[in-house]
Amino acid sequence: MRRAPLSEPTYHVLAALQDGPLHGYAIIKRAESDSGGRVRLAVGTLYGALDRLAERGLIALDHEETVNGRPRRYFRLTDDGLTTLQAEAARLEAAAHLVTRRPRPTPFPNPA
Repeated sequence: MRRAPLSEPTYHVLAALQDGPLHGYAIIKRAESDSGGRVRLAVGTLYGALDRLAERGLIALDHEETVNGRPRRYFRLTDDGLTTLQAEAARLEAAAHLVTRRPRPTPFPNPA
């Protein structure tokens, strides 16, 4: 079954988790950094996305810790999440090649 393309924020959330588990704020900062500032996730948006990704089995809760009396949840990429992320990266790369690998057209002369 073919899945719909990932939104850019979702793609960057999954990509942020490639190197290991992260907590929410670290995911926000990694996504912003990795996207060159294009992806700026609000806390509510992030946690909604994390819930949806967990429901789809693409991420899982790795562990929790308490920092300054507040719980901090760490999420990790699942095998299905990694497969989905890699498939999306390949799809984006193939789409980019339609433009970047095509020879530059010969410009038409401007009519005078």
